[in-house]
Amino acid sequence: MAKLTKFEALNRLQQAGVVAVVRGYSEENSYQISKACINGGVTAIELAFTSPNADVTIKKLVKEFNNDDSVVIGAGTVLDPETARMAIVAGAKFIVSPSYNAGTAKTCNLYAIPYVPGCFSPTEVQSALSTGADVVKIFPGAIATKAVIPEIQGPFPYVNIMPSGGVSLENMHEWFEKGAFVVGVGGSLVGPGKDENYQQVEENAKAFHKEFEKINLTD
Repeated sequence: MAKLTKFEALNRLQQAGVVAVVRGYSEENSYQISKACINGGVTAIELAFTSPNADVTIKKLVKEFNNDDSVVIGAGTVLDPETARMAIVAGAKFIVSPSYNAGTAKTCNLYAIPYVPGCFSPTEVQSALSTGADVVKIFPGAIATKAVIPEIQGPFPYVNIMPSGGVSLENMHEWFEKGAFVVGVGGSLVGPGKDENYQQVEENAKAFHKEFEKINLTD
């Protein structure tokens, strides 16, 4: 993948609208799920480090989609600075965590890579913004509910929010109506991948991409 500035990586995330949260049971499974998502139009991939050898899969995807200006490959479930650096060296263009970690934020800032930490309280949001987080992941979104976005943007009006967990094809428009910057989607998009039904993952991706395009047209 061509060298991206932080701004360009964030722009690709926003243009993609939907970030596929991929947790494979093997390198090949992770790769095939990710590729099915991209083929279906969901071009932002968050490859979780709970997947075996996630850095290897990231490197493979980055190399394969090097010339595709819409694709952006990132890493998820990044808990510490060491894992963040491993992902960045492999080619990850954004880093996502389930929680906020100051050391990870510093590492991402050092390498000019967008950091998206999971937050659930105003204190966590402020800590994330204070150390340069570009987007804040509200997680778990299913517990926080859609109303959390305008509530958080009250005291923090300029924060970019990515809800993750609880986003479905049916309710995605509601998250964007509340002010989401981008949404993270797991099981309802990539779930069939655990049974190696990659064609269904691609079909799901097509549906999510179509829905996002429709949301954009009505904004």
